[in-house]
Amino acid sequence: MAQKAAKQLAARNAAILYRTHLIALGINLSFALLRFLLFRASSTRTTYLLYFILASPAFAIEFWLEKVGRPVTAQNGDLQKPGADLEALGLMEYLWDVLYWSWACIVAATLFGNKAWWLWVVIPLYSLWLAYTTFGGMKQSMGAMMGQGPGSDVSNDGNTSNRQKKLEKRGGQKVQYR
Repeated sequence: MAQKAAKQLAARNAAILYRTHLIALGINLSFALLRFLLFRASSTRTTYLLYFILASPAFAIEFWLEKVGRPVTAQNGDLQKPGADLEALGLMEYLWDVLYWSWACIVAATLFGNKAWWLWVVIPLYSLWLAYTTFGGMKQSMGAMMGQGPGSDVSNDGNTSNRQKKLEKRGGQKVQYR
């Protein structure tokens, strides 16, 4: 059963990587062709320098995804490693977001010129927002575990047993949780 899941993951990863490479090839070729042929008058050395600097994270992410996600097979065709799950949450999800946004910036720069590279500023802002919300959620959940969360109270009515409720109803000693 585990081998079936590994084969499915390997097939899914191979398809995702193939699609990613085709999209990247199309976007980067369209940038080169349109800049060299159609928008030749507005193409400067700065245009190509910005392209190589700001497209390099997309190339690096694509290379890393290829390295960790590509399935490894033996010479006889058996699957040795299916590769990391490219649809996983967390860091992988963030890498896909950066890759997609980099591609969008390349397309915008292809069509609208060098001023479109300013869209790239969104990526560090997104990173800061993601870090802030992650830390805020962690802080809130840690506070809830320590009994300081917004939903925690001293009586803890959701977790009281029937016996404790009857005792409290009769005026007996109220059980407090620390």
